[in-house]
Amino acid sequence: MSTFRRTWYPYASPFDPCPPIKAKTYSTPPNLFLGFQPPNLEQFTPMQALRTGTLWKVFYDPWYSPYEAPREGDHL
Repeated sequence: MSTFRRTWYPYASPFDPCPPIKAKTYSTPPNLFLGFQPPNLEQFTPMQALRTGTLWKVFYDPWYSPYEAPREGDHL
């Protein structure tokens, strides 16, 4: 499975007065990698769907800051 966190390396000018940030990361949503929605996908219960923001488990992706470790109860 593909990772949802991507990294890019911006240009750092030698004339910048501040030290550059060499690598920046961003999060991509899971629906970019699915292509189409197949039938009979596994679903959350109604209460879990309200908490996660999606009905289907393949579309769930908790967002974490790159500086924050994932919490124990957030993986489903």
